[in-house]
Amino acid sequence: MAENTKILSAEDAEKLLRPIDEHIGEIQKKIDALRVDGADKVAELTDELRMAKESKTLTAEQKEKIRRKDEALLAGAKKTEAANKAQVEKLIAEGEAYLKAHYNTEYLDRIKASGAGEREAAATAYSRKVEALKEEHEKSLEALKGKLASASGEEKTTLQKEIKDETYVFKNRMFDAKMVYRKDLQAVKDREHEAFTHQYHLIDLLRKSKFTFAQQRAQSRELSRYSFSWKQFFLRNGLYIVIVAVFIALGFITPAVKHTQLFTATNILNILQQASPRMFLALGVAGLILLTGTDLSIGRMMGMGMVTCTIIMHKGPNTGTVFGKAFDLSGMPLAGRAILALVLTILFCVIFTSIAGFFTARFKMHPFISTMANMLIIFGLVTYATKGVSFGAIENAIPNAVIPKIKGFPTIILWAVAAIVIVWFIWNKTKFGKYLYAVGGNPEAAAVSGISVFAVTLGAFMLAGVLYGFGAWLECNRMIGSGSAAYGQGWDMDAIAACVVGGVSFTGGIGKISGVVVGVLIFTALTYSLTILGIDTNLQFVFEGIIILAAVTLDCLKYVQKK
Repeated sequence: MAENTKILSAEDAEKLLRPIDEHIGEIQKKIDALRVDGADKVAELTDELRMAKESKTLTAEQKEKIRRKDEALLAGAKKTEAANKAQVEKLIAEGEAYLKAHYNTEYLDRIKASGAGEREAAATAYSRKVEALKEEHEKSLEALKGKLASASGEEKTTLQKEIKDETYVFKNRMFDAKMVYRKDLQAVKDREHEAFTHQYHLIDLLRKSKFTFAQQRAQSRELSRYSFSWKQFFLRNGLYIVIVAVFIALGFITPAVKHTQLFTATNILNILQQASPRMFLALGVAGLILLTGTDLSIGRMMGMGMVTCTIIMHKGPNTGTVFGKAFDLSGMPLAGRAILALVLTILFCVIFTSIAGFFTARFKMHPFISTMANMLIIFGLVTYATKGVSFGAIENAIPNAVIPKIKGFPTIILWAVAAIVIVWFIWNKTKFGKYLYAVGGNPEAAAVSGISVFAVTLGAFMLAGVLYGFGAWLECNRMIGSGSAAYGQGWDMDAIAACVVGGVSFTGGIGKISGVVVGVLIFTALTYSLTILGIDTNLQFVFEGIIILAAVTLDCLKYVQKK
């Protein structure tokens, strides 16, 4: 190592690390010796038993023979593992204690200090390079301009071109110098990251990848720090930052203009209450967007669901008719009517989403077309059947039982929370969810790997239908009826917009449930806030349109960068 500098050479770094590696290596040898006939043998025999069980070439007699032999050996290996467990754990603890006492002070901190010196040296070198390039460029320009002053005709044209070329070359050299500087900084960052991760590589060998929670968190934090980029951060979160700023501004403007606080407990509960039915719709269409699709019929399904629920749960005999027939279900028990309304609403929604899903999956029809057809059919049928009239209110006792307010808390929110948890589980913990991402990301590759694109697509539409039905039923209970074919107009755009703002990409295979939730809350809160301010409904559409445009632009930028 050179004098008066913190910078370490590769050889210096290796010398610092060698005694640590050697010490841990000695401990590792003792652990490996204890694991040979214990833990390693258990893992080997367990794999052998599993492979024999799943084998299609072995006979039942051969499988049974292997099972008896391996289970006898496995019992002995487990006994050895148990006998050596305390000693292995003691050695692991010894190794981790040594690393804790020596790794940072004797190696990692020195690497970081060296990195600081390397960054300083790289910055100095870059600054000198820039100054040298500028000085050289200015001299060249001065010389060319001096010649240009006394030149004429063709020579003047040639010199003007040389000046232009000199400027172009200068810009290229400046760019190259900047790239070299960035490369040097990245090299330092890489060395520091490698030095950090090497400690966990040693722990990994000791623990056989069974890290403690604290060790997992430390690695996660380091990975986040290492991969962090301000540019990517603003691409991912820029829209949210702007929206948060808008809400902060609204929080100050509302008291000044309307003499009332915006973010009160009552207002927040009202926002969550309004968002709850919409959450079901957004969760449903999110699965279709994940498949690079959409659904234009959501609003009309909401209208169909509201009409269905209001007719069944109507307070007394229905005043309106369906295809000329009036229904009086007031003699049924209230619980039976509530359940019947939910089942039929879900059934009708699933039937129509299945039709759209079938045409999309079977005939490769774009969901824009298949769901637009659904939208027209549903609206036409429901309007014709009901003559476009509203069916009035439902029995008050039903919403009081289904979505009661407990000490002022609207329990409809709990229905939305349950839907979020269930859909998250489906997306992240089931085969269908994994297939959904695979088909959305690359349907051809998914088909080659044995995934039924038809089944996944149809399944996504059917799941959406179930969620739409639930959402319509909850909205009917929240509004205490008032079902009509026109109800829900524009809800399709709100649901799709919430998904887009929440990061569910139309490019397919990209999206999280948490993003959908945030998107729904943003739009509901924005509408509620602007309404309190007295902003005209038409102008509210302008705000929503700007947000959607910004969200899709950011999504497109991320997609272009990946390509």
